[in-house]
Amino acid sequence: MGPLAGIRVLDLTAMVSGPVAAMMLADQGAEVIKVEPPRGEQMRYLGTPHNGLPAIFYSCNRGKKSIALDLKSDQGRAVLRDLVRGTDVFFQNFRPGAIDRLGFGEDDARKLNERLIYVSISGFGEQGPYAHKRVYDPVIQALSGATDIQANRETREPRMFRIIIADKVTSLTAAQAVSSALFFRERSGKGQHIRISMLETMLAFFWPEGMGGLTFAENEYDVTLFQGAMDLVFEAKDGYITAGAISDSEWEGMCKAIGREELISDERFSTPLERGRNADVRKRITADEISKWPRDALLERLDRHDVPSAPLLTRMELMDSPQIQANASIDRTSHSGFGEVRQAVPAARFSVSPTRITRPAPQLSEHSREILGELGYTDDRAESLFQSGAVVRPHLEEGR
Repeated sequence: MGPLAGIRVLDLTAMVSGPVAAMMLADQGAEVIKVEPPRGEQMRYLGTPHNGLPAIFYSCNRGKKSIALDLKSDQGRAVLRDLVRGTDVFFQNFRPGAIDRLGFGEDDARKLNERLIYVSISGFGEQGPYAHKRVYDPVIQALSGATDIQANRETREPRMFRIIIADKVTSLTAAQAVSSALFFRERSGKGQHIRISMLETMLAFFWPEGMGGLTFAENEYDVTLFQGAMDLVFEAKDGYITAGAISDSEWEGMCKAIGREELISDERFSTPLERGRNADVRKRITADEISKWPRDALLERLDRHDVPSAPLLTRMELMDSPQIQANASIDRTSHSGFGEVRQAVPAARFSVSPTRITRPAPQLSEHSREILGELGYTDDRAESLFQSGAVVRPHLEEGR
């Protein structure tokens, strides 16, 4: 059993930030019920479906149960109120004010359940000129300095991360915050409201090294003026590698591996400070030497001299990586209708209460009859809710 066994989570979120946070809690043993609108959330319709589900929806929502409710109806809201009474964690990422208008803001939910951990995820927080704007990952990247961090080193043209990084960092932050709130509740008996904005999450994520020039107000500087024009990507004769040398011993190893031992005593590179000041020329010399070597032969030499290095793998090469295979880092499970499904294993490995991927992502309202039964609803009452449209009938029962 996972460390969160016995914890029930209601996931009213859509897209990525909330769903991935709730998915992580499911991997750690929580029962997660995904509450969707009658049509289902938007992510069900993004990407090519396989057995009715696109890959991104599957990966964001594995391990969950699904019930689809019409929260504009009195009956649908009544079902959600019954769910709230018996839950531990409530996730929502509606725009500020929207959940309150439905009657499930934090104050309303707490009247139903004083011990509730109520989590509100927003793009920008509840105040300020952007608070009520729609938000997607690129908007947060634009406002958080991400495009400056990723800018072309030579032209300074801004660029974005090619993944939805802001959403997923917010997911990690939310999942960790929930664990802390549950721990506090265990000690104090008190629930609480956790507010998380994607913008503040990314500022905190980038700050340690990305915002070093802003840390000391009396010594503010533009960090882009002190970074070299090259990333640590080098082209060998037959492929790409990365290799880096920070400490003196690593720089010495690098010089020996590429056959340029005279560079060890070169005054431009003799200390970490000087190597930083002369990063651009150092990287260009390194790149020129690396280009003369076959990739695997050079990686073997770098490893022998204890220099951090690795080949640059494409996404299609990941499954064959000996390191990934050695740790069984990719879970391969067969599910009816899906065939073999591959997922990255939960990254935190618990020695006593192991995590695991328990079930595939749910079809829309797949578990509605089961969930209603657990709430004490009779079959006749459940059937009445299905017929009224307050609760969406499970797809497998649509012929009834």
